[in-house]
Amino acid sequence: MPLPAPLPGLVIRYSYLWHSEHLAGQEEGRKDRPCAIVAAVRPADEGETRVLVLPVTHRPPSQAALAVEIPVRVKERLRLDPERSWVVLSEWNDFIWPGPDLRRTPGGDESSVAYGMLPPLLFATIRDRFLALATARGARRVRRTE
Repeated sequence: MPLPAPLPGLVIRYSYLWHSEHLAGQEEGRKDRPCAIVAAVRPADEGETRVLVLPVTHRPPSQAALAVEIPVRVKERLRLDPERSWVVLSEWNDFIWPGPDLRRTPGGDESSVAYGMLPPLLFATIRDRFLALATARGARRVRRTE
């Protein structure tokens, strides 16, 4: 079965590298986690698709403006654990799809890297708040190696 297309709003399993880990010289994420694709950019010349992902964490944000909580019903539909979770808006990883840091979802086969799609209104909130933060230079990028 082929990998899914990297659509904005798709939640994937990914070895996310936190900005603090990147600054410490690490090149690999310590933990595989759900991440929400916020954008997928493909050049007009049909080159490689660059994907921007936001991490999902159980850690409550230090400031409410820096994350969006995932509602319980959405977590259930995506088959994520029942603990409270937030999509972090203050940093992102970008990489060329599919990239070596995609991971199989629990119980899935090699092509099962996606949990599913975020509901459109929740995704729009995440996207819009992320873009506002990034535009104000309040979000940090970690470009992953290919």
